[in-house]
Amino acid sequence: MSDEQSPKTLQHRIDGPQDAPVLVLGPSLGTTWHMWDRQIPELTRQWRVLRYDLPGHGGAPADPSISTADLADRLLRTLDEAGVERFGYAGCAFGGAIGTQLALRAPQRVASLALVSSAARFGTPDAWRQLGVVVRANGLEQIALSAPERWFAPAFREVQAAIVDWSVQMARAVDPECYIAACEALAAYDVRAELGLITVPTLVLGGAEDQVTPPADARALVAGIPDARLAVVPGASHLVPVEQPAAVGELLARHFEATWTEQPAAVAVPAQPAPFVPEPAPAAAPARPAPQYQGGTAAGPDRYAEGDRTRRELLGDAYVDRAAEETEEAAGDFEDFVTRYAWGEVWNRPGLDRRTRSVITLTALVAGGHHTELAAHTRAALRGGLTPAEIEEVLLHTAVYCGCPPPPPPSRWRGGSSGRRLGHGSEPARTATWSPRQPIGISTWIRRVRRAGPRP
Repeated sequence: MSDEQSPKTLQHRIDGPQDAPVLVLGPSLGTTWHMWDRQIPELTRQWRVLRYDLPGHGGAPADPSISTADLADRLLRTLDEAGVERFGYAGCAFGGAIGTQLALRAPQRVASLALVSSAARFGTPDAWRQLGVVVRANGLEQIALSAPERWFAPAFREVQAAIVDWSVQMARAVDPECYIAACEALAAYDVRAELGLITVPTLVLGGAEDQVTPPADARALVAGIPDARLAVVPGASHLVPVEQPAAVGELLARHFEATWTEQPAAVAVPAQPAPFVPEPAPAAAPARPAPQYQGGTAAGPDRYAEGDRTRRELLGDAYVDRAAEETEEAAGDFEDFVTRYAWGEVWNRPGLDRRTRSVITLTALVAGGHHTELAAHTRAALRGGLTPAEIEEVLLHTAVYCGCPPPPPPSRWRGGSSGRRLGHGSEPARTATWSPRQPIGISTWIRRVRRAGPRP
């Protein structure tokens, strides 16, 4: 284990096997490396994990950095001193901005990337500069006291008083000048025009109730980064690694297992990107053509493994495992076919993102009368980034043209006696048979969708 800092590097700590590949975890503004404590047991099974503190955070020397690019360079020097050439990276919020800079400035060194509660631009420059003025005048006390409201969902704050108090003390201990410098760095940070230059496989992960970097920011990252996937954690807010540690640990482990590349691919020299044109002038920017799809071939990726991973990401491990247990031996070849073709190929074609595919899937299930699968794919839509309000709109619009689904039995949404809520995916949906003579149930579906996912 290491806990050290030298000039122009970052205070850091290393855990895990010495011969394992290195995974770097970056913190959010106002936090320390301890925000990742509950992911360490899971991640150190396969990786040597390096966590770092921002300047002036967690007792680190108060040596402010004026930009996210400067912090990325300091982290690279830290890794150089530790003898690390290639690494994976996961960063939360401000730490995600540093990770984006790493992917843009040193893509040959980044094996895989995860951006947690992050954005291509955080708020507005004026808001960050004004926050710096407030901190300079009044200190950090009010910022620290209000941190739990920004970081955690209301239901979490109600039952986790100790963590709430810990978060206040952590934010209160930050050096004010370093916090002000970070505000200036975030005011200047805007990579919206550069997202298309990121060549690193990327997981974009956020909380469904995040008000600081809402799901719309996550969707913008996924839309702009060529090789990006989206995961939205129901019931979580901004510090989702603290609120939902098991879910975040599992999502990160699965992402890095699937996308880690030992050797960097050849990186083409990109053309100079056009300057960003603010909305509402989308016509001034040419449409980005959809990437060419390379179908499954013997030389390509393992379509079964890719399909199984996609299916589990959307439907949940418990649902997939139970479906496998209940599959008759004679249907095994068909299940293999569906996993490879539907989940491994069609769901992963680059022409549509997962949100759009979920909208199409929900519509098709209602139109085709496949109501026994509708609850499971509603959970999948939540996992894939659709909000309950958006699913409600899909069901309403579908009802106009395709008719209404019948009312869902509670077991379809709660997974039997466990009481699990829709969107958490811990229990598979139970099979139910519906009669076409049952009354129209669109209002019941909408009520259940509205209740889905907001609680941990």
